[in-house]
This record gives sequence, C-alpha cells and structure tokens, in this order.
Amino acid sequence: MATPYGTFCDDFYVNLRLGTQMRLPNTRETLLHFFEQAQKAFPGMTRFRRGGEGEFSIEEDRSTPTYRWLSVEPTRLSAGHVNPEELEDAAGLHRMVLEQAPYGLGISPVEIDYMDVLFGFDLEFTGNHDEVVANALLSDAPIACLFDAGAGKPLDFQPKTTVALSEDCRLQARLEVVTRTGSYEVRTGDFDEDVISVYLVIRQYWGNRREGATPQLFDELLNKADELASDRIVPQVLQPINALISSKS
Repeated sequence: MATPYGTFCDDFYVNLRLGTQMRLPNTRETLLHFFEQAQKAFPGMTRFRRGGEGEFSIEEDRSTPTYRWLSVEPTRLSAGHVNPEELEDAAGLHRMVLEQAPYGLGISPVEIDYMDVLFGFDLEFTGNHDEVVANALLSDAPIACLFDAGAGKPLDFQPKTTVALSEDCRLQARLEVVTRTGSYEVRTGDFDEDVISVYLVIRQYWGNRREGATPQLFDELLNKADELASDRIVPQVLQPINALISSKS
C-alpha cells in the first residue's frame, strides 16, 4: 500500500457518509441507474447486494487487497475504498458519488444532515485487544486505576472522544478505538484472530449551510482528516498500539 498509513496497520480505508433527514428513493429504476453510473466510472464494481433494512450496495471483489464499495440506505449514502494506493484514488470514488447524488438520488441541500470522512485503520491481533489498547494508550493515566484491583484484566476498553473544530461546533472530529475481545476469550485464554480498529471521523453538520454536499467540501474534510491522522493519530495512537502488538508477536 503506497499511502504512508500502511506502515502502521494491516488495512487502511477511506469512507464517505452522507446523512439525510428524509428517506432516499429506493425504486428499482432509480437505484439501478445510480449504481450503473458508478459502474461506468469503476467497471470493477459488479457485485450487487441487497442487505437488511432497505440497504442496497454495489462493490468490487472483496477478496482482493484493494476494493471499492457503494451503498444506499434509507437515510444515508455511503462509499468506501479499502487500501487505496493513494488518497487521491479514494477521493475519486467519493467525488463521483457526490457529483451524481443530486441527480441520481435527488438529494437536496435542504435535507442533508451531515457529511463524514472516515479514516479507518485495522490492526490484526490474536490476544486481549482491550489489554493492548489500555497498556498502549492509558496505562499510566488515572482512568486506568482499576487495573490494580483484583485480577486487573481489561475487558472493555474502547476509548472514544469528540472535539469541535469550529466555533459553531458543526465541524467535529471523533476518535474511536474499537476492540473485539470477549470475556470468554479472556477467561479461557483462547483468543480468535481479529482486528483492533481505530477510526478518525471528520463530520460536518449542515445547520445553516446553504451549499450542497459538494466534492469541494469533501476535499476540505479529507485534508483535515489527513492532517490530523498524520500529526496526531499515527504518532500518538497507531504507533503505540502497533509497537505493543509487535512486541507480543
């Protein structure tokens, strides 16, 4: 993977999410036309799926190291690119989706609730995910005081925080670490191989914004995510977790 983030995780992905306050159209003709437009731009997107709760998606082959996907849910339009060679590769998919959404799905600026740009980092580890995250990020912090009580084994340690990036609080950044270890695994010592996920989400709430969900706004959020990931998330979150995983391998 050519992006600099591949050094610190097993999989890196860039997702776009556009939330609406009204239900998106789900007629056969509308959805198929929208997905056909995506397929023209990215011919590898050939796998059409119907999920639960009114979700429809089209995607490339997930068995390959890098792939794209696009989904339409009742009140959300989402797309993602897993392991892009460059950030610009992922941006190409998301810009196309935003350009087509007003015409293909009739999305109006009036109904838009938010736009997300998500950077996801997956780190494979067979063992106690919560213990790794706790020791890597907060072992000496006051919030870890219960580690010395009894057995002191972390069972659910998934830090999450959100900060405002603008005076009106409509531009926000959220950092979340997701672990996937259960108490049964900790009790028995029989751990499944799974991933620790680190999510950085830059969200723009619409509020009084009059503009549409433009590719230009997406670029602004992408650049902010790239800046925070490079300057803060990699050195202060990903590197410590990755180093501790490596020490246990």
